[in-house]
Amino acid sequence: MSNVLVPTASFFESQSPCFGKPSCYPTAMARKLGLTVAIRIHEHLQAFGNVNILSGEVKNVDLLPIGKMAALNHTSVQTLRYYDKIDLLKPLYVNQDTNYRYYDIKQSAILDMIGYMKSLGMSLEQIKEQFDKEDIEAIKDILERQSKNIDEEIRKLHHMKKGVEACIRNYDRYLQMPQEGEITFEFIPDRKIFCYDGKVNIYDHGLDNYEYILRELKKQVIIEDLPMVYFCNVGSILRKEMIDAGRFVSSEIFVFVDNDFEEQEGIEIIPAGDYVCIHFHSFWNEKANARKLFHFIHENGYEIVGDYICEVVAELPIFDNNERNMFVKLQIPIQAPRDG
Repeated sequence: MSNVLVPTASFFESQSPCFGKPSCYPTAMARKLGLTVAIRIHEHLQAFGNVNILSGEVKNVDLLPIGKMAALNHTSVQTLRYYDKIDLLKPLYVNQDTNYRYYDIKQSAILDMIGYMKSLGMSLEQIKEQFDKEDIEAIKDILERQSKNIDEEIRKLHHMKKGVEACIRNYDRYLQMPQEGEITFEFIPDRKIFCYDGKVNIYDHGLDNYEYILRELKKQVIIEDLPMVYFCNVGSILRKEMIDAGRFVSSEIFVFVDNDFEEQEGIEIIPAGDYVCIHFHSFWNEKANARKLFHFIHENGYEIVGDYICEVVAELPIFDNNERNMFVKLQIPIQAPRDG
């Protein structure tokens, strides 16, 4: 690889026999002397390898075009241009005629540091702030904050994974569901829910009212910083006191959360137990199926021992008149009749 010394402006002015003779220089590059001429000659001599620009009296600087600088550092030209724009890494020289950027190979150290700091999760804004301040204590503080942020992201991802796994189980349940309208017996383990009281009876005004109540639940999910994936598995509760009073009134809706979710306001446990269940599609079919379930319990002498649960097991991405396509499971905890 050749190493060519190209003189700067002062050298041309004082020593070059070609001064003022454009024919001495490649093509029309001699419109200007000085560093512009040197850079243009450098551009034409790239085939010979690295070209050194004689800077002043003593210092040699290796100039790399932006494309070569990007390739050597496994990044993109667009990235280097952006770093220039935000003053994170400026090129050593910019040709005023062509706006072409040139870099010093030693600036690779800055790119390495940027990559390292990005790998630690630092933003470009934080990296630039650190470069400007040159404060080691400041970067330590940033990294400590970043460590806490990573812990929080791990926590969120953990809950998200649990939510995704729950959705997979729910779709498996849908694919293996009993015949619609069939009453089944099932032992269900305890489950943890985040419950919200919308203060409005879900069954008063139909589906539109239900959607407005769901908006409130979704708002609470966001406020409580719960994983949004939980929102795919919602339900409502009709408390036993209402059942005993013969009133089909409920204002409480919930989302299921994983069992290791931390305790907080709104979190409660649906107890494990024996349930009679019925499956169906559509919000509009709940009351008819609930009456069928209550009638079955009464006719067979079972005792209701807890709250009535209406669970949306799965929502299908198929819409009719903009309505939810819900697969619903009603569950009522019961105790077998005592002999005698």
